[in-house]
Amino acid sequence: MNEIKNVITATELKSNLGKYIDYAIENHQVIVTKNGKAAVRLAPYITEMDQYWMVKEEAAAYDFGTDLLSYEEFLNIASGTEQRLEFHNGELIVMDAPNKFHQEISGNLYIAFRMYLKSRPCKVFYAPFDVTLKKFDVKKGEYMTTPDVFQPDLLIACDSDEKTNEKGKYMGVPKLVVEILSPSTRSRDMVSKLNTYMISDVSETWIVDPDKRQVLQYIFEDYGTKSYNVYRDGEVITSPNFDGMSIELEDIFES
Repeated sequence: MNEIKNVITATELKSNLGKYIDYAIENHQVIVTKNGKAAVRLAPYITEMDQYWMVKEEAAAYDFGTDLLSYEEFLNIASGTEQRLEFHNGELIVMDAPNKFHQEISGNLYIAFRMYLKSRPCKVFYAPFDVTLKKFDVKKGEYMTTPDVFQPDLLIACDSDEKTNEKGKYMGVPKLVVEILSPSTRSRDMVSKLNTYMISDVSETWIVDPDKRQVLQYIFEDYGTKSYNVYRDGEVITSPNFDGMSIELEDIFES
């Protein structure tokens, strides 16, 4: 079936319906046009997750607009899969499984946060745990209509009781977010995700670098960076947002 086209008219579909159904079953998709515009997509019946990647990979072949997802489309896809997903600027991102050292660091920080927060109103959560972030457009002076949805490695929330909806989803803004770098997430964690945290009212972000055994601490205020600190092995990290909290770097990287 190499001669079969991927973009056809409605008339061609009606005349050769069986042929195009067989073609779709072989894991292809066909765009059906009407009056010169894309009207229907004929695709195999597979999971929404698989279908998303198929559409994304082949989108460049068709001049029919954008391949970005809406927030509602993301929610539909996320509800039908057990995979860890993030949603950033209309893009769907599949999260890789973390390695052993990453998990050891995450566990060490969780224990330290949990001990500090004992008898305090804030709570610590660890991935996978969705955080829906409304980004503020500084130029327009208003929040953007499409949020981002991230799964930080750890976060401290002080509004989880009142900001959890009827489905058990947390819809508030974390006070502190922690991202542990890995080869597949390094550039995104340190640039685009960090920017989202900054313009979404998150007060503080820690970027933990396992390779350099250091923690980059960003303090945000008024949708900008108020201060920036680098903590290296042998030092103690403190937080202006959590009075009395101090964690030794060697305890974070203990394996």
